[in-house]
This record gives sequence, C-alpha cells and structure tokens, in this order.
Amino acid sequence: MDPSEIPLMRALQGRMAWLGQREQVLAQNVANADTPGYLAKDVKPPSFRELVAGSASRLPLAATQPMHLAGTRSGPELRAEPVKRAPRTLSGNSVDIEKEMMKISETASDHHLVTSLYKQNLNLLRTAIGRSGG
Repeated sequence: MDPSEIPLMRALQGRMAWLGQREQVLAQNVANADTPGYLAKDVKPPSFRELVAGSASRLPLAATQPMHLAGTRSGPELRAEPVKRAPRTLSGNSVDIEKEMMKISETASDHHLVTSLYKQNLNLLRTAIGRSGG
C-alpha cells in the first residue's frame, strides 16, 4: 500500500510541498532585498474550502461502460504573488528583512512539525502491519 493513498498522508505531503515552495519564495525575497523595484512575494496558503472541495472528487467512480473517462484532479495550485500593501523604499523595493526572517522562522517551525507528524504516522502504519517503527 502506498502511503500517499491515505488522505492524512496526502494532506501532510501537500503541506510540505506548500512549505517548500514558500521557503524558496522567501529566500528570493531576502536575496533581492537591495534590488531596486523588487516586490516582495509570498505563496498563498490553500484554503480549507479548496482542500475540502478536492477531497470529494478523489473517490474513484465506477466505470460501468468502456467509454467512461477516469478524470484527473491535482492539488491546489501554488504560485507566488506580490505582497499587498507592502511599504516601499525610495528605490521601489518592498522587502522588509525583519518580516521575511520572521516568515522564514515560522515556515521552518511548521516544516519541522509536519515532518514530525509524517514520521509518526509512518511509524504508526509500520506498527499496525507488524513491523517495528524506527
């Protein structure tokens, strides 16, 4: 059994993907802190409504005829968007290093939490099938 077939594990993987994308965007912000005209960006977190709406369509439909299509659906789209209402410097740059460092710290803490939850759930699955967790 593939662990990614379990909804909880899939949700944790999606969260890790979002955190990884956010980490890259925040690193770009810090790297461009002195670039004139650079606008700070962030990745919009998926809303609960988007997560719930996607879960209903994950159930496989019974194909009673050979012409039925299997349909596909991916997770929420992740894209970096400029931060709204960010104050700009005289050069037009909107990166605030202190805020970016706080976001990076928050992202690292969230990533640690999600990887810990993922590991504990894998150990729980190993225990359930009779293998020792490690």
